[in-house]
Amino acid sequence: MEPAIRPVLRTLFWGVTRGVARPHSRSWAIVASKPRMTHSPIHVIGGGLAGSEAAWQIAQAGVPVVIHEMRPVRQTDAHQTQNLAELVCSNSFRSDDWTGNAVGLLHAEMRKLGSIIMSCGDAHQVPAGGALAVDRDGFSLAVTERLLSHPLVTLAREEVAGLPPADWDNVIVSTGPLTSPALAQAVLDLTGEGQLAFFDAIAPIVNFESINMDVAWRQSRYDKEGPGGDAAAYINCPLDKDQYEAFIDALLAGPKTEFKDWENVPYFDGCLPIEVMAERGRETLRHGPMKPVGLTNEHNPQEKAYAIVQLRQDNALGTLWNMVGFQTKLKHGAQSDIFRMIPGLEKAVFARLGGLHRNTFLNSPRLLDGQLRLKAQPRLRFAGQVTGVEGYIESAAVGLLAGRFAAAERLGQALTPPPATTALGGLIGHITGGHLDGGKGSFQPMNINYGLLPPVEVIKRDEAGRRLGAKEKSRNKKLAVGERALADLAAWVEA
Repeated sequence: MEPAIRPVLRTLFWGVTRGVARPHSRSWAIVASKPRMTHSPIHVIGGGLAGSEAAWQIAQAGVPVVIHEMRPVRQTDAHQTQNLAELVCSNSFRSDDWTGNAVGLLHAEMRKLGSIIMSCGDAHQVPAGGALAVDRDGFSLAVTERLLSHPLVTLAREEVAGLPPADWDNVIVSTGPLTSPALAQAVLDLTGEGQLAFFDAIAPIVNFESINMDVAWRQSRYDKEGPGGDAAAYINCPLDKDQYEAFIDALLAGPKTEFKDWENVPYFDGCLPIEVMAERGRETLRHGPMKPVGLTNEHNPQEKAYAIVQLRQDNALGTLWNMVGFQTKLKHGAQSDIFRMIPGLEKAVFARLGGLHRNTFLNSPRLLDGQLRLKAQPRLRFAGQVTGVEGYIESAAVGLLAGRFAAAERLGQALTPPPATTALGGLIGHITGGHLDGGKGSFQPMNINYGLLPPVEVIKRDEAGRRLGAKEKSRNKKLAVGERALADLAAWVEA
C-alpha cells in the first residue's frame, strides 16, 4: 500500500469494541479487536451522509465495512467538526409529506429500508413547519455514535489519495462535493472525462437573541404544521417596496468572492447564491426565497409585505437560525452590512457567515452502470452528490442503494434496483440512464421530483360526478404516486 493511503488511524468511538476500555470523554480510541469476520470488508471512502448511510446498510447486512474519512487528517473549507454526516449547508431535509411531495416520499421509502440518516434525523428534529429540519450537531453526533458502536464498522482517519489499492475489491466512493483533489483527478484520469463541477453556497446563521421580534414574527407559510406539530416554525422579516429595492441594489453592488475558473463552472439552480438570483432580475427573489405569500404580519395584519425573509431554526436549543435560501458568495465584510438592512435583523449577530465551496460530480449516465459501478473499473461504486444528485436526502438515498448493492455482491446475491415507480428508483434511473442525451453534454445535478417517476391516471370526477379542479387533481395524483411507490417498494423488499 502506498504511504499516502496507508491507514493513519483505525478507530471506534469511545469503547465500542472488545478490548477497548470506554474512556470518560468522547475521544477516539484505537481498535484493539473486532468480532471474527467471515467476509472481507467493503471500503467506503468518505464519511458524509452518503458514506454513512452506505456503511450502515452494509453492516446491517452482516458484512464488515471500513469507513475512510480524511478529517481531521485533512480538513475542508466547509466542515467544522470531525463527526460523520456533518451538515455543512442547511439543516433541513425539506418536506416530510409523502402524500404531496416527492422529497417526503423519499423520506418514507428510506425509513422503510432502515435508513440511519432518517432515524437520526427523526430523533433530532427541530420545528420547521412542513419540513424535517434537525439539530445539526446532535444529528451528526448520533450518526457517528450509532455507526461506530456497530461491531462490523471500523473508521480509518485518513485521506485516500489517488485510486484505492488494487486489493480493495469492493469500494464505494462517497466523497461528495468536497472530494479531495488527488482522488478526483485519479478518477477523472481513469474515465478520460474533463472536470465537471459546480459551485454550492452556504447560508448565514443568526443568533436568535439578536433578532428584533418587535418587527419579525413567528409563522410557517400557510400555518402548515411540520413533523413536530409546530405551525409557527419560521421567523419572518418583512420588507416594503423601498426596502426591497434598496436591498437588491446592495446585493448587486456588494463585493463577491472571485475564482479563476469561474467561466466554465455552472451553478446548480437549486442552490444559487442570492446575489446571482438578483442578477437574473430584480423581481426574482420576490418570487423565490423572499416570496411573501401565505404569511400575515402579526404586528400589522392589514399591511401586506412586498417581500419576506424567512429564518429557520438551526439547533435544538432554538438559539441559532439560518437564513432560508440566503446562500451567498458575498465577501464576509459585506454580508453583515447588507443583511442588517433587512427589517428585524438590524442588529443581527452572525454565528456563521455565508460561504462558497466547489462541488464535483461525475457524468454518471455515461460512466456508471445500473449498480452504480464505474464501467471503467467495476470494483469502484459511487454514491452521493458525486453521482449527480443534489440535496442531503438524495445523497443519502444513493448511499443507501450503493451500500445494499455492494453488500449483496459481497454475499453472492443478486439485487436489482428498486422499481422505477419509487422515488429511489427514479433517482437511480436518472443518474445511470434516464438522462435524455445519455450524459453526452447536458447532465446536471437533480433533486428528487415527480418528473422522475412514471405518471399515474387519476380520477377526474368525484363520486357525485363533479369535475375536480386542478388543485384537487394534482393532490390526488401525488397521493396516488406515493401509494404506488410504497406498495412497489414493499414488493421489491419481499422479492
